Amino acid sequence: MPDSGVAAAQLDHVPSCDTPTVALVVRPARHHDFSRLLQIWRGAVEASHTFLTRADVDWYQSVVERYLPQLNDLRVAVDQEGNLVGFVAQDEGEIYMLFVAPDAQGRGVGTTLLEDVGAQFSVVRLDVNEQNPSARAFYRARGFEETGRSDLDGDRRPFPLIHLRRVTEPRPRPQP
Repeated sequence: MPDSGVAAAQLDHVPSCDTPTVALVVRPARHHDFSRLLQIWRGAVEASHTFLTRADVDWYQSVVERYLPQLNDLRVAVDQEGNLVGFVAQDEGEIYMLFVAPDAQGRGVGTTLLEDVGAQFSVVRLDVNEQNPSARAFYRARGFEETGRSDLDGDRRPFPLIHLRRVTEPRPRPQP
């Protein structure tokens, strides 16, 4: 599977595991969602990946734009007003991307998406950029443990990745 260029990230700046503060529905992404997903991705990356230059973000955005339609399991979080507020891409419990719109951060969107995947898989794996401390704290607060490190990202660029894994009992999927 192609690499998104930027490791899975979560920007719920509140590192607790509290119940979401908004009612959310998680559903499969649709083709017409892709432009909004790119906006969410860009906003989240610009807010959290301060180690990237604008040129880096532009380059990764072109990769993500090509990557989104190829994903077999791309899920979106929709709030009560029908707005897309986040998304997760995964395959067999390996999360490739998890991003939340900046204006929806801290409201449980990332946790809801993560738990939607976790309800299906007892082992969930992902990579997070080493230079993204908020994402590392988010996953640590949700039971993830470091299993390794890579000096380069999946595109062989100099952005180190921390490999994370969480092992749990399968749980029922969260209800909207």
